[in-house]
Amino acid sequence: MLRTEMLQEVTQSLRTHKARTALAVLTVAWGVFMLVLLLGAGRGLQNGVELEFKDDAVNSIRVYQGTTTQPFNGHARGRRIRFDNTAYDVLRSSVDVLDKSSGRYYPGGDLIARFGRQQGGFDIRGVHPEHVFLEKTKIVSGRFINQQDLTHKRKVCVIGAVVASRLFGDQPPVGESILLGDIAWQVVGVFTDAGGRSEEEQIYLPVSTSQLLFGGGDRIHQMLYTVGDATYQQSRDSVQQTRNLLADLYRFSPQDERAVRIYNNLDEYKKITDLFFWVRVFVAVVGLGTIITGILAVSNIMMISVAERRTEIGIRKAIGATPASITRLIVFESLIITAIAGYIGLMASIGLLELLKAVIPENEYLYQPDVNTALVAAVTLLIVVAGTLSGYLPARRAASIAPVEALNG
Repeated sequence: MLRTEMLQEVTQSLRTHKARTALAVLTVAWGVFMLVLLLGAGRGLQNGVELEFKDDAVNSIRVYQGTTTQPFNGHARGRRIRFDNTAYDVLRSSVDVLDKSSGRYYPGGDLIARFGRQQGGFDIRGVHPEHVFLEKTKIVSGRFINQQDLTHKRKVCVIGAVVASRLFGDQPPVGESILLGDIAWQVVGVFTDAGGRSEEEQIYLPVSTSQLLFGGGDRIHQMLYTVGDATYQQSRDSVQQTRNLLADLYRFSPQDERAVRIYNNLDEYKKITDLFFWVRVFVAVVGLGTIITGILAVSNIMMISVAERRTEIGIRKAIGATPASITRLIVFESLIITAIAGYIGLMASIGLLELLKAVIPENEYLYQPDVNTALVAAVTLLIVVAGTLSGYLPARRAASIAPVEALNG
């Protein structure tokens, strides 16, 4: 009953002082709104950047052919480095932290894939079995290329979902044969890829078979490997080890970084994680400022409320109201204001984030802005509690007013 009467009194007070109430609610709600929006935008920015990594293993190292820029041991500069199976075998057996690996051989030419009357031009790659781990390839039907395919130089292929749809429509591709040029290849698997449509327009062949049938000899155009659970520093060491091994094999200077170009995915990933550490620091600072602003706003407004209600408080005390009851009334009013404001700010910000998620297409700048619901609820609760406590000092001040002093103005 007492709480009901207190709620009625607080409601009446809020209605009587509409401008003051609206200002308090707006101040706290805006703070919550901006905090949640910043948290969501920060997460959206991180999601957008991480899209660049979803296609490939984060811990991957990619090695590309290059051209020497320095003379070395009698070799002139400007020499093209051309990888082969020996180079791949050297890396696979000698790089300390190498976990999964694959070479790539690109047949080249304008190969057209055909099945019946359907045809299309697709990206064709000869690869090793562990390529499936490097590209985050997900087999949805059949299997990927295996070691037996390489050993026996089988004419088999694994096709992307887009290839399957274009050539086969609704017909199951596994077990059927497609023509690449004039050569028939049996489809043994269909895959999807986190990289999306462009990655699903690929056709994978056993590297040994593609080298044989497309005149590649022992050529390898690109080499890739992962470093397992190696540390960031160990991944950097593996890059230098790779360069040293290839420099010894192809006789170029280990300091010539253009002879072979090595891309460490962990370098880029570390830059991103370091960047988002500072983004989180920025959001935390803004969040702290928001909380402090909310506390000060509610405290100041409640002090104004106490000043405006001196006569009312004096009458209450004159007819028997205790200091504790006056304190509870003011603190309860602070609670109502901050709770309503926190809820409004929270709902408005979450609503805007949901709208942005629905209308923003997949991109590398801002994608799926979202927030951790538990974290946002905790922060909002903290602001409500802090705002409520901020009303305590004005409440104590109100409770300490002598009835005669209050009635005399």
